[in-house]
Amino acid sequence: MFYQRLQVLSSGGFSAFRRLLGRIKTWVQARPALAAWFFPRDEGTRESRYREYNGWYFANFYEQEKMLADKPRMDFYHTAVTRHIQPGDRVIDLGTGTGILAAFAARRGAAKVYAIDHSEILKHAKTLAVANQIQNVEFVSTHSQKFSVDEAVDVILHEQMGDCLFDEAMVANVCDLRDRLLKPGGLILPSRFELYCEPMKLNDERRVPFIWELNVHGYDYSSMERNRPQDSDYYHLRSSDLSFVDHFLGEPAPVLSVDLHTLREADMPLDLRFTRTVVNAGRLDGYAVFFRARVDGDLCLSSGPLDAGRAPHWGFRILRTDRDDFAVGDVIEVTLTVDRWPDLDTWRWSHVKRSAASVAVAGR
Repeated sequence: MFYQRLQVLSSGGFSAFRRLLGRIKTWVQARPALAAWFFPRDEGTRESRYREYNGWYFANFYEQEKMLADKPRMDFYHTAVTRHIQPGDRVIDLGTGTGILAAFAARRGAAKVYAIDHSEILKHAKTLAVANQIQNVEFVSTHSQKFSVDEAVDVILHEQMGDCLFDEAMVANVCDLRDRLLKPGGLILPSRFELYCEPMKLNDERRVPFIWELNVHGYDYSSMERNRPQDSDYYHLRSSDLSFVDHFLGEPAPVLSVDLHTLREADMPLDLRFTRTVVNAGRLDGYAVFFRARVDGDLCLSSGPLDAGRAPHWGFRILRTDRDDFAVGDVIEVTLTVDRWPDLDTWRWSHVKRSAASVAVAGR
């Protein structure tokens, strides 16, 4: 009994202590000067933390299972490899995971495949290659920016796309390998990507308003607006649920298109301004962020919430915004600013509403 009581008391004490720490962190983060002191945004430290997290995350069998069971994803890569990797090619498979893309390349007759990964999953990739009689694949446990070969390669094969396309350091890692190790005229597979940021309405039954927008049986929460959270993570949601988004307000169009064959990381725009003319009236709840990858024009991989045949293991992001209602013909002028593309916490977004009537007058 004594030990049980001690356990209960200890558990309660530690729980209270954790809550206190949480309140202190929230209080500090709400004050930028203090937050900069206690939580410095050091780039090197952030990068090393991300690499550590990335290595742990992709060593998880369930994460690999989701990717391998994603039929549109696997069909896209199998078709792309079958079309473009030729017998005798030298290939880098960046972020090989369980090694399946390296195996696709080897089965196409690649003379050499360097399968790079810095996760513990690599030991299982080696076992799988032996069990499947895959040859000509060298598994390398390192970060790609530390990898080098004496002879340049013909193809860089990768799947470095995050939910928001750039949030797994695709541009930095692929462009580094391209500049150091890809032959002139060599192939990056895939290389062409489109980023979308579409104004959209959520399903009414799934929508959760900001707390200051709520009035529950006459109990008004509008005074909470003065306490808007400072944590940027609060303002975006992740989902792969196809019933979450009801409709886009305008016709979808890329806000950014890139080709990794020619892209320079320093040339990535940090200030995007775009408009959508409303063709589907409704409430603006936020912006759906997703991507499409294209090969040969006819081969497409999409994470879009309303795209038929979307790759289901990727989530799409919702950038939340205060409610605004739009009629057909209204124009939404959107500004998206970014400090660092891989870090969604540095994204900021806003919009200006132009009514259909004002648009018509301006057009006269």
